[in-house]
Amino acid sequence: MTELPMTGGRPVLDKVTTAAEAVGLVRDGDHVAVGGTNYSRTPMALVFELLRQRRTGLTVSRPLSCFEAELLLATGTADTLMTSWVGIGHGWGLARVVRHFVESGSARFEEWSHLALGMRYRAAAMGVPFLPTSTMLGSDLVERTGARTVTCPYTEQTLLAVPALHPDVAFLHVQRADRYGNAQIDGYPFMDVDMAYAARRVVLSAEEIVEPELLRREPTRTVIPHFAVDAVVHQPYGSYPHECYGGYEVDAEHFTEYMNQVREHGVEGARRYVDAHVRAHADFAGFLATVGPERLARRRRGAQELMPA
Repeated sequence: MTELPMTGGRPVLDKVTTAAEAVGLVRDGDHVAVGGTNYSRTPMALVFELLRQRRTGLTVSRPLSCFEAELLLATGTADTLMTSWVGIGHGWGLARVVRHFVESGSARFEEWSHLALGMRYRAAAMGVPFLPTSTMLGSDLVERTGARTVTCPYTEQTLLAVPALHPDVAFLHVQRADRYGNAQIDGYPFMDVDMAYAARRVVLSAEEIVEPELLRREPTRTVIPHFAVDAVVHQPYGSYPHECYGGYEVDAEHFTEYMNQVREHGVEGARRYVDAHVRAHADFAGFLATVGPERLARRRRGAQELMPA
């Protein structure tokens, strides 16, 4: 990484590196927040590298989780999952692997409402210990999570005090970034910006690495600043088989192949997926090569057909 002059008391560095080096920032037992939501703009290249490096004992948080949560549990990479929901979506059924691990007591599942989890990241991003809200009140999630209530000093209303959440590392995928870590997100940002400010370390993968001058043409679109980012990985199709807005659509056939394997083999089906699609290759490019350019191109055409003319 090349160091440039200081700005605002922080060094501006060329942070472009490989996924293998970037994911090296994760240590066993860390809390890793995964950006995007469900199967949208998931940093799959970084998740695959995490599986490849065989970290253990991780806590993984995500607003809405997809089958990456099953892969992390099935391989022992994670033993705690913090989210509001897990599954691929309509047509594929429940997250069978997650259900197995939770019901057998092999993994810990900490459920927060979607809003509450977002507010936990937001509180950490703001630098406050908690944020007050009415979400989850009246449900057993309050007791199960150990969250506490407070009394509003103005209205005397009982509110939930959602505690700040500071992940050790956040994995995020964006459409474009410069080499210093300034990044732009097209479409919904989900909770990624708050994650970037909340996490102690941030690894960013990007479809494109562009020159800083390009980002300066529309500065208001740069939602993640360089000083929040520790590493930048250039990875086209970095969310595949999930979707990336404007770039490529989800590969539903790939999801079906995975779910069929899980239906037939259970947890072992998820492990076989990791062996065949992740650990059989030296990097994410190797996985994409097995998918083939034609199939990837179809996913790209499908996404571009939905974009404004």
